[in-house]
Amino acid sequence: MDEITMPAINMDVIRNLITQIYGDAFKSSHFKVLEKGISQTRSEITTPRKKGWDETDVVLITYADQFSAPGEKRLATLQRFFEAWLKPLFSHIHLLPFYPWSSDDGFSVVDYHRVDPQCGDWCDIAWLNRDARLMFDFVCNHISAKSDWFSNYLAQQPGFEDFFIAMDPATDLSAVTRPRALPLLTPFTLKNGEVRHLWTTFSEDQIDLNFASPAVLLAMVEVLLHYLREGAQYVRLDAVGFMWKTAGTSCIHLEKTHLLVKLFRAIADAVAPGTVIITETNVPHKDNIAYLGNGHDEAQMVYQFPLPPLVLHAIHTRNARALCQWAQGLCDARAGETTWFNFLASHDGIGLNPLRGILPEAEILSLVDALQAEGARVNWKNNPDGSRSPYEINVTYMDALSARSDSDAERLARFLLAHALLLTFPGVPAIYIQSILGSRNDEEGVARLGYNRAINRQKYTETEMTDALQRAGNLRHDTWKRLGELITLRRQHAAFHPDSDFAARCINNSVLEIIRTAQSGAQITALFNFSEVSQRISYDARGQRELISGVTPANGTLTLAPWQAMWLSKA
Repeated sequence: MDEITMPAINMDVIRNLITQIYGDAFKSSHFKVLEKGISQTRSEITTPRKKGWDETDVVLITYADQFSAPGEKRLATLQRFFEAWLKPLFSHIHLLPFYPWSSDDGFSVVDYHRVDPQCGDWCDIAWLNRDARLMFDFVCNHISAKSDWFSNYLAQQPGFEDFFIAMDPATDLSAVTRPRALPLLTPFTLKNGEVRHLWTTFSEDQIDLNFASPAVLLAMVEVLLHYLREGAQYVRLDAVGFMWKTAGTSCIHLEKTHLLVKLFRAIADAVAPGTVIITETNVPHKDNIAYLGNGHDEAQMVYQFPLPPLVLHAIHTRNARALCQWAQGLCDARAGETTWFNFLASHDGIGLNPLRGILPEAEILSLVDALQAEGARVNWKNNPDGSRSPYEINVTYMDALSARSDSDAERLARFLLAHALLLTFPGVPAIYIQSILGSRNDEEGVARLGYNRAINRQKYTETEMTDALQRAGNLRHDTWKRLGELITLRRQHAAFHPDSDFAARCINNSVLEIIRTAQSGAQITALFNFSEVSQRISYDARGQRELISGVTPANGTLTLAPWQAMWLSKA
């Protein structure tokens, strides 16, 4: 593994970005605090980061409290489960927010600097970091209404006067992009009895931070520096597109939001070179890729948000052409500098906004109707014109691909097809814990907890999951085994390097071909049958080995079974 050397700290880029954002409002005293934090953190980080990425990089997405065992902190249980069942498959673990929280399964952070006591402490994080490189969530847009920061604001404590965004409720905010059908402003009463209406993009328990204040920036930079000191090598910027607000605008993807991302990148580069900044912006593709900046100065990775719904659409329609056409246009990443963070499932639902501009609205609504009929939940967003649109589908990816009446064999075949595609795509693949465990919709969880996203956030005892994975012939075991085999294959072949050349075409409506070519010339041709019928195609694969099945094709035709994926490599 190539490692990063540690060059001298250059504050010029950081100073220039801060000047662009704050002008004279950022005083010399602020700079002194900032520079001291950067210098101290740099001196404390002694372990070099990996340089770039390669085909061995595969990320597991999981909650810190995903597994429980009697009398044990959750991180210790997770670490033991990971060692027993997952360690050979994954290079990185994306730990979803493991800080004390009040709602939204961790994304209403009460204290950025502590580990949730139920999960453990920073020593447990360090122990897990011995088994895999870690990805932390930097929940930078908002903080919990139960946090000390917000309590200090309500109590009118010095230093917290402008930590949050107060607005006159008569202000015209109709242009603001809303991700959820909830009020944008929430009234709160200060210690002196004054009522202020505060900006709450996501919920009344998630109070947006006021990044126009230098004090907020310094506080949040200290959070970022803390995470880097604790070993975060990938940093996910949650809901980052909403960070800067200006009344009369959409308040999403504003210029100063991009400047803040550039600033976080510059600080990470200064103190821990090799750290990867990943932006999470569940928005149409052109807005999403804007966070790659010029290829050198903003995020190194962006979430590949169109991929989950497009794969789902291809399987539901038995037609890969929309997926293929979109894939052919993926030319925005710069080899060695930026790449895609690819996923099919996550703790959130399947976002629909990224489809807009790729699929007609009628096809999006048809997909929503089909999934709802099979038990999926739908979240809606308000539009500036007063209408509503489906924003997110809540469902496990396993159940999203199949009908309730389908057999487990059919269910698994579609699931493996989708994940073979995920592992073939240029970029770094990430697999959600519920996917590697073959999870179905958690209907009981939705009923008990009262929110749609609970359908794909089920927690388990270590015993019940170990028992399931030990017994061959059930969906959980078979999913873990078969998906694990695909991951293992990917990690062995340089053609799957995130930066390897990529070409896609449709052989017919149902058969997609992807060719990945490594810098060394090593090549893999991947074929995907997005239909329930066998596809016989004219394809001379003689002299090649099909990696998934281990079969060597014998003639100039190939037959793909229903929902089959092939990886062809020269023997």
